[in-house]
Amino acid sequence: MKSCLIVDDSKVIRKVARHILETMQFDVAEAADGKEALDHCAQTTPDVILLDWNMPIMSGMDFLRAYRSSVAAPMAKVIFCTTENGIGHIKAAIEAGADEYVMKPFDRETLEAKLQIVGCI
Repeated sequence: MKSCLIVDDSKVIRKVARHILETMQFDVAEAADGKEALDHCAQTTPDVILLDWNMPIMSGMDFLRAYRSSVAAPMAKVIFCTTENGIGHIKAAIEAGADEYVMKPFDRETLEAKLQIVGCI
């Protein structure tokens, strides 16, 4: 079974994403900020990380930079899932190591397409 870590400070977004991913047969874990996500990834490596941009404690970009610079391998695929839709944000995320980018709000079809693109389904 594939695994996904949902990293978002919104409990509602985590709940919606969890429901979608579980119907696609993913084992799902959650983190409310980047620090919590890094701690989780130090223990286990998910197949994919669904990552919010704006969070307290540690932002999505800070998490991504820290995660990609760590020596831990193998690395999870990272899909930014955010309301930040400017081309500058998307470019910065890809340059920092994101594999894909999806806009909120999203639906099952959109998320499924992004998971296919990164090779997780």
